Amino acid sequence: MFTGIVEEIGVALSVDRSPDGATFYISSSKAVVGLQIGDSVCVNGVCVTAIKIDKKGFWFEAIRETLQRSNLGNLEAGGKVNLESPLSVNGQFSGHFVQGHVDGVAKLVGRNADGASLRLRLKIKDDLIRYIVNKGYVALDGVSLTVVQVDGNCFEVALVPHTIDNIVMASMDCGYRCNVEVDIVAKYVESFMASRDEGLG
Repeated sequence: MFTGIVEEIGVALSVDRSPDGATFYISSSKAVVGLQIGDSVCVNGVCVTAIKIDKKGFWFEAIRETLQRSNLGNLEAGGKVNLESPLSVNGQFSGHFVQGHVDGVAKLVGRNADGASLRLRLKIKDDLIRYIVNKGYVALDGVSLTVVQVDGNCFEVALVPHTIDNIVMASMDCGYRCNVEVDIVAKYVESFMASRDEGLG
């Protein structure tokens, strides 16, 4: 379980691809502290497992399903990623519940400065936009953000200066595809209501 509060930006030091998936070596100075083999790390919103660790960072493997569903499929050596360690039992909870299970990708279609903040507009597939609501939560590349507007199959988020300086997406141009995890509460409510309606049949 994660909170969507990015600890640091890491860099892909190497990417080794095979027909079955890929192995990534990611630089880290913060998320790697205390990390052990078998521990989880959130990389661009994807919950992965550390398989090797050294002083520069850690390695993880991604299967084809992960590469197809997330933007890790496009990550090459030199690419930057958001990193977050899992929430500890006594940790501070500052964002929202983020599982690290990517639901799909959204395309960055607009960037507009709003004073010191930055407003981003993203386009998402029809099957996911129903989970995006005004003032609701969404995780983009693992970052906990509040939705400020929904319009058709597009939505907008606003980044404060601190967030702009500490996440990857803030520096990306239109066309960038980010990982999306919708609020798990919305999916549970939908499932509950569907089951109830079937029961009333």
